[in-house]
Amino acid sequence: MATERETMEKILGFDNVKWRTSITKVEPNRITTRGYSQEDLIGKISFPEMVYLLIKGDMPSEKESKMLEAVLVSFCDHGVTPPSTQVARLMASAGSPLNSCVSGGILAFGKHHAGALELSMRLLQETICERFSDESFSDFTDEVPSSIKNRINTLANVIVDKFTAKNQKIPGFGHRYHTEDPRARKLLELAEDYGFSGPHTQLALSIEDVLYETKGLRMNIDGANAGILSDMGFDWKLGTGMFVIGRLPAMVAHVHEEQTNESPFRKLFETNEIQFHGSEEVENGILNKIVNKD
Repeated sequence: MATERETMEKILGFDNVKWRTSITKVEPNRITTRGYSQEDLIGKISFPEMVYLLIKGDMPSEKESKMLEAVLVSFCDHGVTPPSTQVARLMASAGSPLNSCVSGGILAFGKHHAGALELSMRLLQETICERFSDESFSDFTDEVPSSIKNRINTLANVIVDKFTAKNQKIPGFGHRYHTEDPRARKLLELAEDYGFSGPHTQLALSIEDVLYETKGLRMNIDGANAGILSDMGFDWKLGTGMFVIGRLPAMVAHVHEEQTNESPFRKLFETNEIQFHGSEEVENGILNKIVNKD
């Protein structure tokens, strides 16, 4: 029977698949995401729950939903201080459409801005994966045993020593504007309440302890969310994507504000504030030689 069905599918061309996805199935008058009808989801689940469903493939628990919501809100905005927001607003000032301005802002994300979350997640996940077996964490969710904490503390010192020896900054720690990022502290409190202060978050906290004692540095928003998202089971490769989801509304708001409240062609400085480092003038003899080289 199965052979007959396979033959019929080949005859009808069902095996001529050009694209595969397990996320959303689209049929005439019906859209199904991860097994749920979108029509049924509308009005019944929150945006963070939909984000979780799309990325993880399952509906989140109440605590998972609240924790992810807090993470996304924590990314919402940091004023006009980040380069990405400045890029988006400058593009708006130049007359570019909203979608181009927002895209420009997102394209400005890189290693030194917005990329730290992914780098921090990778550091925490690879360290925990390398030094601990899965069985080490199978018996606890809300609290890390003291024996595991001691090993994590040792790892934190190793990590700090390694980065210090290379004169490198550890992603997720320190901030240009804050001596203590208020968002990080709030998130860590919520992680305790919701049961997501697991081994990755504990490693981030241990690194913070070492860095604060030696350099006076605290964990920033990226470090806190790196630990929390890792303990929620999100792959580090999703780090920048999670930041984009959280920051996107602010990009739209900033571009719209620039387009409606500010004059076009914004000037950030006058020409006399630009310092020129090139040659003032090319010698005429050299110029003539170049022009008349034929």
